[in-house]
Amino acid sequence: MSERKRRFLTGALSLYIAFVFIQSLFFKFTDSPETRHIFGTLDAWAAGWGFPGLFAPTGPFSQYVVGTGELVASLLLLAGLLTGRVALQGAGAALALGVISGAIFFHLFTPLGIQVLNTDGSLDGGELFALACGVWIASAGILVLRRSALMALTPLGSPRSRARVGRS
Repeated sequence: MSERKRRFLTGALSLYIAFVFIQSLFFKFTDSPETRHIFGTLDAWAAGWGFPGLFAPTGPFSQYVVGTGELVASLLLLAGLLTGRVALQGAGAALALGVISGAIFFHLFTPLGIQVLNTDGSLDGGELFALACGVWIASAGILVLRRSALMALTPLGSPRSRARVGRS
């Protein structure tokens, strides 16, 4: 794939992730009813496992902590896109992948489920879950598309390290 296509694709994926994360910040940071339902369901589930308060508003995995992770990932992705710094884009994609992997896990393996309850009592039809899967694929895609450039930034990716590995 040409570098121009790679830049376009990673840019589009970065914008998608940032859009999904940033539009959700309003709900997380204003303590919306949907957010209270989601994190309340998760907190009740965690309490059943002996971890009460894990997802509570002051807990270590509250909507504020998760929202901050999403905000930082978005800022890193956008900064990498605007400055052309692959390391920033890679860090943002890795953080986004970690945050969204947690979201997908909790949709699949807790009472939250794939379909989430809306404030009007209806189900969202799996919209949040589908967006999470899209963000996961986009984040992984950025990391795959930029793997050579990202590996070059690590000690194992430097030409000198590759020469040492080749000798052993």
